[in-house]
Amino acid sequence: MSSRLIGVGVGPGDPELVTVKGVNALRAADVVVVPVMDTGERGRAEATVLHYVPVEKVVRVVFALNERTDRARREAAWDAAGERVAGLLRRHRRVAFATIGDPNVYSTFTYLAQTVADLVPGTVVETVPGITAMQDLAARSGAVLTEGTEPLTLVPVTAGAAVLKEALAGPGTVVAYKFGRQAGEVAEALREAGRLEGAVWGSALGLPEESVRPAAELDGTPLPYLSTLIAPPRRDGGRGGKL
Repeated sequence: MSSRLIGVGVGPGDPELVTVKGVNALRAADVVVVPVMDTGERGRAEATVLHYVPVEKVVRVVFALNERTDRARREAAWDAAGERVAGLLRRHRRVAFATIGDPNVYSTFTYLAQTVADLVPGTVVETVPGITAMQDLAARSGAVLTEGTEPLTLVPVTAGAAVLKEALAGPGTVVAYKFGRQAGEVAEALREAGRLEGAVWGSALGLPEESVRPAAELDGTPLPYLSTLIAPPRRDGGRGGKL
């Protein structure tokens, strides 16, 4: 029978936010792969997984998670990680890969699955959805992501501040991921768009060092890389005003 590679979303950090289906997938796998940076420290995915499976079942694989400037180094890291996971699939029928958030939203799993599909033809690739940082931040802050016919725009600020400014000029809620290193530019973009009121940001959600703050408090100080921003639109029409 074909081996299965299962991308399991384990949420933004709070182990209680892993779905029942996600926990079952982790426990049913022969091995659970967790991504780590080349510095070797334990990441959020690994810390979350260890609440549900024994450490002996976990395989740490190095990924160039934050490498954006050196394409050759990034490609080499993806190839090496893919080879490692391909080796596991040749020995095991079911390999799970734990990723923070959701495996289909800005996830390393996407690149891994593409690589493994070429290395181990016939591998069945599946995903188990996970709670995203924007959902968790909305719940912790009380921000409403969408109402009625409002659109929802998600942008990674690693694509540049211009992408965020364009989104803020449009209707509906804007969510920005990975904006911590450009916190000053993000604060300025919010001011220019008149979107500071009601906007919130958060980092380390569900962890002891969690921070959830109004965007109006942004002062340009760099924040953790994985910070998330929610900037809702003005809602002046009362209940149901956006229908």
